[in-house]
Amino acid sequence: MAKILVVDDETDMELLIKQKFRKEIRDSTYEFVFAQNGKEALLKLAENPDLDIVLTDINMPEMDGLTLLTKLPEANPIIKAVIVSAYGDMENIRTAMNRGAYDFVCKPVDFEDLELTVNKTIDHVRQMRNTLQAIKENNILKMYVDESVLSFMTHAEFEHSLLKNETVEATAMFIDICGFTAFAEHVSANEVVNLLNRLFDLMVAEIIEQDGHVDKFLGDAVIAVFQGNYHLDRCVEAALAVRSKLSSFEAKLSGDVVFKPEISIGINTGEMISGNIGSASLRRLDYTVIGDAVNVAQRLQSVAQPGQIVITDKAYEKIKESFSCKPIGEVRLKNKANPVMTYEVIE
Repeated sequence: MAKILVVDDETDMELLIKQKFRKEIRDSTYEFVFAQNGKEALLKLAENPDLDIVLTDINMPEMDGLTLLTKLPEANPIIKAVIVSAYGDMENIRTAMNRGAYDFVCKPVDFEDLELTVNKTIDHVRQMRNTLQAIKENNILKMYVDESVLSFMTHAEFEHSLLKNETVEATAMFIDICGFTAFAEHVSANEVVNLLNRLFDLMVAEIIEQDGHVDKFLGDAVIAVFQGNYHLDRCVEAALAVRSKLSSFEAKLSGDVVFKPEISIGINTGEMISGNIGSASLRRLDYTVIGDAVNVAQRLQSVAQPGQIVITDKAYEKIKESFSCKPIGEVRLKNKANPVMTYEVIE
């Protein structure tokens, strides 16, 4: 059901709306809320945060429709307004559009045209709501994105930003909690989830400290990405900090079970594609990185032993003057024709 706010000081407008859309009202396709001026409309918006669109006249007492348009983004950043007015000259149309009106319908109202306009506007608002909801449902976003980003997401420019895809130079890190799946079979579900979240919190703190961002949580693994100046060095610093932090971690669970985590880490640097990957039809998009450099990081983690931070020889050449490393040897990685020389970061 779509919820529509009609703002008009002409009393017959409410009667006309209820008559012309009586079938939609009866079928619960539309629900209408009425206000007689912009000031009253803002009160109705506060009382009804689930409103989808506003149909507003221009010439009204106390607060006119054009002034109301300037107040809508603050009252409800998602809602869209359609001007319904006898003042259909180009100057008023241009002013309304410049103040954020989505469309303009002239009086006397052609209700068939109004219905088409209403449906078009509602579809646009729902697309924005669905996209916003899909992103907000992402647990990483809820837990680690600050309020300024969430505020930004409620504006139309966010919709445009979803289309941005690019090739970047970056470093990817895969951190896996060794043996956690087998361990989880012997404790309760609540304890498993709470313990995993505690461990992730410790990891994330060190990743953020080095200006990295968590790409995703994948089971009992964390995928992090570092960009910008010295992204490989910062990633290695974060990996060492995570390993150090978890080495002193100990959790006492029910049944006198004690859990001391060990982690294995794979790090790789290079060119990767950064963009929104997912299903457009489901409106579930995940802003992530993909490419061979990312795949190699995951495969390095898979060959790493508990406590090891594994990198390739190419990464070693870039950081050898800053970090102590020792050779592990050549390993065969999936989809790689030749063995890859690997090193372990010690400190």
